Amino acid sequence: MAKDVEVQEQGEYSAKDYHDPPPAPLFDPEELTQWSFYRALIAEFIATLLFLYVTVLTIIGYKRQTDANVGGTECDGVGILGIAWAFGGMIFILVYCTAGISGGHINPAVTFGLFLGRKVSLIRALLYMVAQCAGAICGTGLAKGFQKAYYNRYGGGANSVADGYNKGTALGAEIIGTFVLVYTVFSATDPKRNARDSHVPVLAPLPIGFAVFMVHLATIPVTGTGINPARSFGAAVIYNDEKIWDDQWIFWVGPIVGAAVAAFYHQYILRAAAIKALGSFRSNA
Repeated sequence: MAKDVEVQEQGEYSAKDYHDPPPAPLFDPEELTQWSFYRALIAEFIATLLFLYVTVLTIIGYKRQTDANVGGTECDGVGILGIAWAFGGMIFILVYCTAGISGGHINPAVTFGLFLGRKVSLIRALLYMVAQCAGAICGTGLAKGFQKAYYNRYGGGANSVADGYNKGTALGAEIIGTFVLVYTVFSATDPKRNARDSHVPVLAPLPIGFAVFMVHLATIPVTGTGINPARSFGAAVIYNDEKIWDDQWIFWVGPIVGAAVAAFYHQYILRAAAIKALGSFRSNA
């Protein structure tokens, strides 16, 4: 049985109708001399800025409209469904706009997962994360600048563990939510699917945005939904509240763990990268 599986894997590998791109080098200093690299950093910065600006203002607007102290009711505003749509819709738009320039990561957890999958180099991954966090801080700061009074009154869109939930539950929600997102990213950008289904590259931003939407529906009541360390960090820096900082580690550890598990699952179980590498090694021996 094991031999049959091995023969089948080798047969598919030799006769496959697609080609995996070569793995990204761990270190690639030449990237630092290319304008396309800095253009990608700018794209990640601007995309994350726009993402935080729109989504934070959506959260603040919803809380303002439902504030009973100013005559609001629970039936007013966009509701949790509308907030989830704001996050998912912005990711869909921004991934579509930037995928051809930077890959449309807009999330350090996505970047980390793709780094583990050997899709980006270490230098690119680290500088992407810096650009994303800087963009998140600027986007949240811009939102506060436009609505400072409401921003301070309604929590600034910052993530924290909701009342009634413990930190273990919140961490689990962040791990699973990020797993869903990063697994979707790997699946939507899989070169095997892209080669066999010509519509997949065009539609890739749609399932990614929809994954963000669905995860928000499930986890907004628990943590406000992080699944993006830059989003949580940017809001924490600008709002600067003690409880927000006490919970901040959850919104880094959870997404990083979830991204790592998703990268391993897709690359080494579904795509059987380890088996293919072993087969290639044996054939060359």
